[in-house]
Amino acid sequence: MLSIRKAIFYSFAFFVLGVIGCLQSHGQAALLLEEPYGFFGAVNPTGHVAIYFERICAETPVKLRRCEPGELGAVIARYQGIAGYDWVAIPLIPYLYSVEDADDVPAHVNHDAVEKLRNNYRETHLDSLGDKLPRGNLVRGGWTQLVGAAYERRIYAFRFDTTSNQDDALIERMNAGPNKSKFNLLFSNCADFARVVLNDYFPHTFRRSIFPDAGMTTPKQITYKLKRYARKHPETQLTVFEISQIPGYRHESRSIKGIDESIVTTAYAVPLVIANPYLAGGLFVDYLIRGRYHLIPKNPEVLGPENLSSLTASPAPKENFASAGAQVTSAVPDGSSTPQSPATDSDLKEPGAANE
Repeated sequence: MLSIRKAIFYSFAFFVLGVIGCLQSHGQAALLLEEPYGFFGAVNPTGHVAIYFERICAETPVKLRRCEPGELGAVIARYQGIAGYDWVAIPLIPYLYSVEDADDVPAHVNHDAVEKLRNNYRETHLDSLGDKLPRGNLVRGGWTQLVGAAYERRIYAFRFDTTSNQDDALIERMNAGPNKSKFNLLFSNCADFARVVLNDYFPHTFRRSIFPDAGMTTPKQITYKLKRYARKHPETQLTVFEISQIPGYRHESRSIKGIDESIVTTAYAVPLVIANPYLAGGLFVDYLIRGRYHLIPKNPEVLGPENLSSLTASPAPKENFASAGAQVTSAVPDGSSTPQSPATDSDLKEPGAANE
């Protein structure tokens, strides 16, 4: 009788430990869709994209590790002009606000305040990138794009579930692989980096599209494909948040566009019509059929410095079982006023399917 009781006790204990293990292996990541701003944003309105990981932290800007309790994770992206590095990782709060503590984020800023915050953070935390980092200019990025992103633009966070095995594998691959700049605006840009990383989490999901982006990878295209995957795989737990732009430094950022949309809805359309009206007509038709898919749901939860923790508060303790067994198989190369809004079928409306 005693042995039966022991067997029941140990079975129950193993069950509880297994449940706890599953809960602990659950985590979040988010694709950060960032609106264009300034002169370059007017010339190239495709915006920027980065990936935030809840349990991947930056030991240095170019070396990753698992997060310790209480840390909020890091944002990883491909940049141009950062001391020859292909990708850089920055902790979440500094990436958004150039400070280490959310309580220190100002409600309103001006140019001098943003410059001071950025310079203070660089002097303290970015020394390992070298002391000759360019600041950037109208057409080329520099180190200033690494910190204070929320002073420049509005950002939409498309949060999804990950497993600890996936995150650990990504850390190992990125730390082991070469981190040498491969940036190319047309075929090795920030969206191409996100495409490769996301394919490690959701294999064979993200590929270049001939239409409507002329074979290039854009932030809008990558986000659309993530939403389409999540529509077919609800266990991904895709949820969309808006991270507000801090007012005062710049005018409000512009809405993000794909390639066809950028051409036919801006001043580029005029010389194109004059030079080749048939091509212009074809691009316009393609935009009407394929290029007008919607990404942002109505009334997403708005996040600011005071409630960023919502970005890591999962609505349910489920893992991304659809891709939980997939390991990273290739080195990387190339305040809330509205309710939380999960992605739904009705949010993903498009006149035509993208040609992959």
